[in-house]
Formats: sequence, structure tokens, C-alpha cells
Amino acid sequence: MKLALAIQANSSAPKVGIVAGWGSFPIEVAEHCHARGYEVYIAAIKGHADPRLRQFAEAMKWFGVAKLGGQLHFFQHHGVQQVTLAGKLFKDKILFHGLGWIEHLPDLTCLRTLYRSFITRSNDTRDDTILSAVAGAFTNRNIQLLPATDLAPQLMVNDGCLTRRTPNRREMLDIQFGWQIARQMGGLDVGQSITVRDQTVLGVEAVEGTDALIARTGQLCPRGGFTLIKVAKPNQDMRFDVPTIGSRTIENVVKAGGTTIAIEAHRTILVDRDHTLALANRHRIAIIAQINANAEARSMNDAA
Repeated sequence: MKLALAIQANSSAPKVGIVAGWGSFPIEVAEHCHARGYEVYIAAIKGHADPRLRQFAEAMKWFGVAKLGGQLHFFQHHGVQQVTLAGKLFKDKILFHGLGWIEHLPDLTCLRTLYRSFITRSNDTRDDTILSAVAGAFTNRNIQLLPATDLAPQLMVNDGCLTRRTPNRREMLDIQFGWQIARQMGGLDVGQSITVRDQTVLGVEAVEGTDALIARTGQLCPRGGFTLIKVAKPNQDMRFDVPTIGSRTIENVVKAGGTTIAIEAHRTILVDRDHTLALANRHRIAIIAQINANAEARSMNDAA
């Protein structure tokens, strides 16, 4: 919030840039910034971003995912000095389909920024490694990367049960069991989500993403009743890759037979809040946001 307020204090017509990926998250950020009087400039990623973003933008231009230099030039041309990254990129399709990332014709800036990960292979291709390199490219152009939640803080969830139905004792035991495992997976920068049933880990998110994890869990556990646990990394950089859930998450959990979603309070984004929670309530999916899941689970178990 402090960064966003600083922008307003320094300019009567503040400019904000958004690199927009897939999903409704970029739309909510753009809409909120537009409503607050920001001039919004959007670099929309082809094959990912929603065309509806245009209605909130002073200027919007489409870019291939590997056209980093073009995106930076776009923001510089419009005098944008603060940018946020919003929305999902399908990393598996970018890196491992067809000819891989080279199929996206990276420009010279992209090649220079990521050559250690993709050319010399002296660096790995974990999300933190790639995104830190991209952040450095913005900094080198005197463009500051902001957390999207500084611009649209209402998207962050507070602690508590968000739905009418609360997790039952079995589901709370699964949350208690799985929470630290999910945190350790996040610390390894492998994925942010796991699925659990009867204190057994059914699936772990990797490059395929949360939606694929949920679908795979439905195949492994046709009896249903599993819990999805989604947490931030222990040292989460809030500028990118923040855990996010929305109506699509609920639809996928319902389809796969899940019953509960546990997320981390103050470090998880909830998009399309009203529709998402209404959908969860309709299908009796419990959503609980916790600061310390283990302590909360023990408290609820003792009460039971």
C-alpha cells in the first residue's frame, strides 16, 4: 500500500503499467487502478491476457511472452516508471511444448536477461530465478516493480472461514497434516499447492499448475473428499507468483470431488470474490484462510 500511496502523492495523474497474463486477476487490478484515477498502460501477453482489459487502459499493446525488450520500451515510451505483474503464465506450455521457449522468438533483451537459465544453463529455471532476472531487467531501465496487492489491496484475504460451511474435524486434520508439507514444497520453489485426504498427500503441484493438480487428484481419489492446500513460499516475493484462487479453482475442485480449500491469510489473492464465494457456498466447499494452520487446527480439534 505504501508504494501505491507514494505514487499518488507525487503525481496528479499517476501512471501505472501492468504486464497482464491469464485470468481475471489482471482485470481486477486494472479496473481498480482505473477507478482510482491512475493512467493504466497494459502490456498484454498474447495467448494469455483477456481483451476486456482494453476498456481500463490509456494504452494497451499485445506482446509475445518472450518480447521483454518490447514491453520495457512500451512502458518507457509512455513514461511509466512503476509496473506490476498480474496473471498466470502457462510455464509448461511455454517451455516444454513444440520447440520450447525459442519458439516464442525471444528478443535480444530477453536473451540477455535469461541466457544463464536457457543458454549456458548455469542458472536453473525455477520461477524465483526467472522472475528475479526479469525484475532486474526492469530495474536496469529505472522501472520499479510493484506488488499488485499494493495497487488493489482488497484482493488479499483476511484470516477466518470465508464460506458458510466450516471444515469438519477430518478436514481440519488434513489441513494440519498438510500445511507444513505445502510450506516446505513452496520453500523448494517446486509448487504452492498440495492435495490431502485422510492425512495422505495425494498430489503435489509442479510445473503443470494447480488446475492440473486438482484434476489429477480427482483421478487418484475417485471417492472425493480431499482438501486443497495452497500457501505462499516462506520468503514469498509479493511482486510476483502470489498464490491465487478464484471461481475456476472452485469449479475444478467441485468437478474433482474436493470439499475443502485451505489458503494462507494475508498472502493469498482471492479474485472475483463475490462470485467465487457464492459458488463455493452453492457446492458446500469450505474455504478457510489461516495465518498459522497448525495452531488453528489444534484449537478446533480440542474444541471438537
